Amino acid sequence: MPRKTIMGSLSSPKVDVFVDLGNPLLNHTLDGFLKIGTVAVAKVAVEETYHVVKRGSVSKHNFETSLKKMCKEGAYWGSVAGVYVGMEYGVERVRGTRDWKNAMIGGALTGALVSAVSSNKGDKIVMDAITGGAIATAAEFISYLT
Repeated sequence: MPRKTIMGSLSSPKVDVFVDLGNPLLNHTLDGFLKIGTVAVAKVAVEETYHVVKRGSVSKHNFETSLKKMCKEGAYWGSVAGVYVGMEYGVERVRGTRDWKNAMIGGALTGALVSAVSSNKGDKIVMDAITGGAIATAAEFISYLT
């Protein structure tokens, strides 16, 4: 029977949270969702802080709007990242090898899926698939440098 556990560690500059759902695909997907969703929340928090400093004041309405924006962006970025990580992991399992091609295929599939869900049609879906594959491949090549 699968065990579900939550573990965390914090050591500068890396933060790692691990949730074991008993399935590697779900584990990778949730990990991508949490990490990238957190990046989006932090991005919006910094943007909103900048606007507060620029205005010189904060109101309850502005604060609530900022929280809603943080949740929306976090959920969107996290969902896209979760789909991508799940796709890449699935492609890796199907191909039986771990290389940059998994990132390319996973990125292309994610780009096409996100585009289709956004009510795009035809050529736009193809262009978004190409963009997704290119971004994922570039990120994979950059990760080889570190």
